[in-house]
Amino acid sequence: MANHDNAAMVIRRRIAGGTLTAEAAVRQAFERIDAREATLQAWVALAREPAIAAGRTLDRGPDAGLLHGVPIGIKDIMATRDLPTRCGSPIYRDWQPPYDAAVVALARRAGAVVIGKTVTTEFAYFGAGPTVNPHDPNRTPGGSSSGSAAAVGAGMVPLATGTQTAGSIVRPAAFCGVAGYKPSFGLIDPAGVKPLAVTLDTIGVLGATVADVALFAEAVSGLELLAAAERAGRPRRIGLCRSPAWDEASADMQAAFLSLPDRLGGVEIIERELPAETGQALAAQKRIMAFEAARALAHEADAHWSSLSPKLQDLLAEGRAISRADYARDRALVPRLLAALDAGFADVDVLITPSAAGVAPLKAAGTGDPLFNRLWTLAGTPAVTVPGLQDPAGLPLGVQVIAPVGRDAAAIEAAAWLETVLAG
Repeated sequence: MANHDNAAMVIRRRIAGGTLTAEAAVRQAFERIDAREATLQAWVALAREPAIAAGRTLDRGPDAGLLHGVPIGIKDIMATRDLPTRCGSPIYRDWQPPYDAAVVALARRAGAVVIGKTVTTEFAYFGAGPTVNPHDPNRTPGGSSSGSAAAVGAGMVPLATGTQTAGSIVRPAAFCGVAGYKPSFGLIDPAGVKPLAVTLDTIGVLGATVADVALFAEAVSGLELLAAAERAGRPRRIGLCRSPAWDEASADMQAAFLSLPDRLGGVEIIERELPAETGQALAAQKRIMAFEAARALAHEADAHWSSLSPKLQDLLAEGRAISRADYARDRALVPRLLAALDAGFADVDVLITPSAAGVAPLKAAGTGDPLFNRLWTLAGTPAVTVPGLQDPAGLPLGVQVIAPVGRDAAAIEAAAWLETVLAG
């Protein structure tokens, strides 16, 4: 699990209290990177001297904001004015944008220090990079936010940005034993982030704790989330939701999930069956992603086809074969899905459901299946992976807290409470 001694909230309090400087926090991050990066391979580029200089500058000035002095990693599909942005592809091996993505600029404005760029799968799809899982180097860290999850899971940095188009924040967070927050769709501005599927791509964050991800998201969105994390209020009613993919969960995941009611004392637990519309969501999300990816990556397909992996070529070919009418039918499912989910939330505060089918698969098997995430990404609901569960071998298992669209504070508050329960 991530080291809470290096959590963003701890760093922030220590800097504010005068027991740590921003420069020292940055140097400590690089010490932890140096100790494990040769094995983990979580980073594609590091900004050692500029980051140390940025920390020194922060120490000479006033408080810059919520992230003052906190070292962060940036997923390598997000433009950075001072580091290459390679998108996990040889096509962009030498690309140096002259600007920061909005989320990067806003994080810097709030005082964050960018340590470097974290490994992404190819264009945030399934083409895995070199990164391994910090708990077992034979296993995947998940994808597509592979390097971000591994870097936070190894305690290299307390925060790293991620994106989710299917399950690319929630799943790797679960595999690496960290908190992962996919906000309501559109909460964090996507400008400057290489798109894969424009109606699904969601900017989020992975962190050592739920409070850490709330801190970051509030800093870059303006939505008040940190107070909700600090309250960590116990929900009145929780819907325990096995989800449409339940039969694909491992025996260890099922056992851990079904043991939750015994640990959630004082909360009314309701077994929640999802409406029939949700059964169509998994296939619809796949088709929408393919259709939109074929358009978002039209240049790469036309100019650099041979540089794309076979998996990505297959996705783009599938997307080009889908008609606009069929795409429109799939998109028309979304408002019906949201209406059905609203009914499912009518008598519960939040839902809890698995974040992934089980522990991280062996690296040779790929980055894992996002089948437990597609529904919530399509619906645009907030989802927060909460670490704390483990299989008998001690590998992380994740569960996610889901709230209705726009009720991100409720998801964060319940997730922070669940985090304390599972830590106990």
